[in-house]
Amino acid sequence: MEFLVPITLFICGFAMIFGIRYLMSKERMALIERGINPNEGASAPKPFLSLKFGLLLVGLGLGFLVSLIGTISFNLHSDQEVAVYFGCIAIFGGLGLICSYAIEKKWLDQQELKQKH
Repeated sequence: MEFLVPITLFICGFAMIFGIRYLMSKERMALIERGINPNEGASAPKPFLSLKFGLLLVGLGLGFLVSLIGTISFNLHSDQEVAVYFGCIAIFGGLGLICSYAIEKKWLDQQELKQKH
């Protein structure tokens, strides 16, 4: 009975990949039939993507560091350590994304002001 797990996993994985590719081609054909270029807008530049990922990783690193310092200094048990690690990682990762949003918004507002004048 154990041999069915890898076979089923392989078949389901193949079916999922085939289904996704099939639906993507159907969508492209529908766009072409309507006269829309399916490649238009596909490679739009994302100027703040590096900033977003960078601040997210900095936030995650700070979350690890703060949780490590907190668990060592408060001498927490293993169940409590896990909660502290997950909590700090989520909080500091979210703070990194919020900082990224604030920087993007400030820059976009400055660009908007430049275009008005």
